[in-house]
Amino acid sequence: MRDPSVVVVGSCNEDVIVPVQRLPAPGQTVLGGDRMSFPGGKGANQAVAAARLECDVSLVARVGDDEAGRSLLATLASEGVGIEHVGTTAGAPSGAAFIAVDEEGENLIVVSPGANARLTPADVTAAASVLAAADVVLCQLEVPLECVLRAAELARASGRARVVLNPAPAAPLDAGLLEAVDVLVPNRTELGLLTGRPAPGSLADAEGAARLLAGVDVVVTLGADGALLVPRDGPAEHVAAAPVEAHDAIGAGDAFCAGLADALARGEALRSAVDWAVAVAGLATTRRGAQPAMPERDDVARYAGWAPGARRP
Repeated sequence: MRDPSVVVVGSCNEDVIVPVQRLPAPGQTVLGGDRMSFPGGKGANQAVAAARLECDVSLVARVGDDEAGRSLLATLASEGVGIEHVGTTAGAPSGAAFIAVDEEGENLIVVSPGANARLTPADVTAAASVLAAADVVLCQLEVPLECVLRAAELARASGRARVVLNPAPAAPLDAGLLEAVDVLVPNRTELGLLTGRPAPGSLADAEGAARLLAGVDVVVTLGADGALLVPRDGPAEHVAAAPVEAHDAIGAGDAFCAGLADALARGEALRSAVDWAVAVAGLATTRRGAQPAMPERDDVARYAGWAPGARRP
């Protein structure tokens, strides 16, 4: 039996992380610890996470013609991610993210897109064959919106792939894109921005905001509180997370999206897929960094005590 196929259309970044006692307020300077550099970018993070969950993964992206870009490509290849559709852009730096992480594991992130902003719909069209063969196409918003829309259109035209969109960083979504998406995965802040409401503080508020996004299944990630599944045609369900000793939350949302895509690609029902995604994300927070923290499939199964498709204890 072949491995489930996931195609990720998204960003590749170099993550520069600085630990701090507390996150700075606007206009405030804080001193941090020694900086650390890791491969990152939401697209690359999700691709690596899915590969570690034993999916057959291809990435559609761009990097700069610089040392960071060469390092990012080497890391992706070493993780088993298909990089045939990762282009190199001359004259542009690779994307970079500058991340402060406090003692509670919360973070503040500034992203410089670099080559990610040079991805084009033509690049996506060039990957039409892998998109057509995918079980799940997974996108975010760290690349131009027209590229995400093109990927969703090609996936839908295949009649095979389910389209999962992580709307991060949050941006207005036109009706055409929402119509092409099967599952939308925002966090609280992104859900508020997408619906023109304050970030929901309660489950009831989160459900109310998600219901405004008619015609799409919504999975709201809630950090340590797990996730809220709001299906387009059924009751909402809160999926709690198991307690963990979190080191940082960097990449936890990406781990969640990869876990969701993995389970959906294997034919799981959406509720079961959310259960699995919560477990993947929870385990990722017990390790530092984004890509280095992405867990292997067997580790998640041991941590959660179950696997998608298996009878739960």
